[in-house]
Amino acid sequence: MVALRELLVASFGSELVYLLGLAGLLLGTALGALLGPLARRSPGERVEGQVRAGLLLYALLLPAAVVVARALRRLLRGTPGAYLPLGAQLAGLALVLLPLGLLAGLLFQRAAAVALARGRTLAGAYAVESAGGFAGGALATLLLAAGFSNLRAGLLAALVALTAALLPRPRPRWLLVTAGPALLALGAALAFTPALDFALTRWHHPALVLTRDTPYGRVSVERMAGQLALFTNDVLTFESEGTAAEELAQVAALSVAAPRSLLLLGGGAEGFVAELLAHRPDRLVVVELDAVLLAAVRELLPEEARAALAAPAVETVIADPRRFLARPGSYDLIVAALSEPDSGQTNRYYSREFFAACARRLAPGGVLAFRLRGGENIQTPLLAERNASVARALAAVFPYRLVLPGTSHLFLAAATPLPDDPARLAARLAVRGVEPRLVSAPYLDYLFQNDRRRQIAEQLAVSRVPENRDARPVCYQLTLQLWLARLLPGRALRPPVPAGASPVGSLLAPWPLAAGVLLLATLLAARRREGARRALLAAAAGGLGMILEGALLLGYQAARGVLYQDLGLLLTAFMGGLAAGAAAADRRLAATPSRRAGAAVVLAAATVAGLTALVLTAGEGGLLPAFLLLLAAGGATGALFALATRTRDPERAIGPLYAADLLGGAAGSLLGSLWLLPLLGLPLSAGLAALGAFALLFLL
Repeated sequence: MVALRELLVASFGSELVYLLGLAGLLLGTALGALLGPLARRSPGERVEGQVRAGLLLYALLLPAAVVVARALRRLLRGTPGAYLPLGAQLAGLALVLLPLGLLAGLLFQRAAAVALARGRTLAGAYAVESAGGFAGGALATLLLAAGFSNLRAGLLAALVALTAALLPRPRPRWLLVTAGPALLALGAALAFTPALDFALTRWHHPALVLTRDTPYGRVSVERMAGQLALFTNDVLTFESEGTAAEELAQVAALSVAAPRSLLLLGGGAEGFVAELLAHRPDRLVVVELDAVLLAAVRELLPEEARAALAAPAVETVIADPRRFLARPGSYDLIVAALSEPDSGQTNRYYSREFFAACARRLAPGGVLAFRLRGGENIQTPLLAERNASVARALAAVFPYRLVLPGTSHLFLAAATPLPDDPARLAARLAVRGVEPRLVSAPYLDYLFQNDRRRQIAEQLAVSRVPENRDARPVCYQLTLQLWLARLLPGRALRPPVPAGASPVGSLLAPWPLAAGVLLLATLLAARRREGARRALLAAAAGGLGMILEGALLLGYQAARGVLYQDLGLLLTAFMGGLAAGAAAADRRLAATPSRRAGAAVVLAAATVAGLTALVLTAGEGGLLPAFLLLLAAGGATGALFALATRTRDPERAIGPLYAADLLGGAAGSLLGSLWLLPLLGLPLSAGLAALGAFALLFLL
């Protein structure tokens, strides 16, 4: 988790890098597990020594991985502020994650060999490993809630690995000699973590004045010649001399006849408050998601921005914007100054459900305003389709809409006709006595009357992309394709993956049908060989588990918001389910090693997947249902793995079965995140997982 978060920042916050990194880590761990048969020919005491050495090495590798990830763009000679080429990106992922994955896989194989030598089972070893994941998730949640930086969390994790190497007695002399210097180095790094964190961040931010890790990203602030620049995950969020806030805030406020009660979602530190206060509202409510970011940056803001936040008419609320919209109240204007829909986290602020929540909070004649990245002169097909999915969601809620093109497209929506005459808005500007730097009468005339408005309207009208919804985040899928297009520029000019077809129609397309037939044939062929049959069961366990976990987490994001502490708890629930499911199934299968018991495990997994589909269809995204379903999904995954381990030679099967489980997890993560969940939607993806689990009966 620590290394993945560093890679996320190194890649400018792209969630696809997180997915690729997770898949790469699973692949590396699988490769490490396949190196395991060497341990079978080693005496038990020697294997225990190898486990100690591996834990000691891990304690040194993890902090080193953090440092390498921070320096990645420098090491690979990247252009400052630009994405690394695709080959360099993949090389960077391998450089950071491959050593950690290889060592983790090798450690599991060695530790499992020790457990088997002591009369335990492979499924039991898997349950213990999952319990370790449970403890790690709980620890990560507690550290985050306590305000620990990512670097400090990594150093503490390294200290835990070192302690685990030292705990069992008797301790060999070589361990005491080598562990002493490592312990001193980790202790010194922990004592000087703030200074070390600042120094590492300055590699990419020479004028750095502040850096903080928040539950939603890394915030870095630079100041030079009086200008302030705020970066979130190394992406420029705003700079104090720009006019981006003015463009959205002024046009939005001028679109309302009498803006008395205003709601600003996000943008509290970006200058929006001062721009909106220029229209002298009676009340301006500012909703900020990230309390750490606002508190850290507030004192560094220009005097005008600080005074605006402290104005009597301004009320600042720390809350998730989606959940805040469920509160009572009405507003003449809602300005959604939120991040671009570049992740599953932010996609939920551009869905039909979000726009419907905004519509319920608008007073008669009220206006909703937001922005999306556009293009001054040209929009690629991918970008046009991404924006069209949001525009269709907006059209499903608001009968009247305006799209004003530019580097950022401005979207205005209302239940009543919107003013479309720039002279009318210019007159309001004069009457209110507002004097912006950019938004003037000539600017408004240019904005409303340039010929690109008709071009953008035609692009949105002819698009067949479906509306962006919580349960079918099409915008998220198109955003991932946009990220790939930055690394493979020719891809941006191609038509996007067809998103206009219905979800069921997508499954009936030639490629999915061919894949389904091939999978069924593979299952039938694998029945004849025990090794292949059990490897497929283990791979299916990992793949189905990742798809269900992804569907439940994305559904929870859409319903409740990305409160990282909650998500840590949910991930911990899945790991706890893995441990409990593997242990329970191991005992049950040992007591009744029959085909009927195996069928019961498979049908239980299919039932959990089917129940997940029903809950997601009903839209129930509360903490308790998500926690219980993730617990059950983890239990089903662990039970399937336990079923795969019922073999005559478990010692020989340690590496191959664990590797198959990890490879299946990597495939499920990529398949689910890049295709199934965004294109087919959450309920249908879970339903497809239920069918896949049911098909495993052919392997029994």
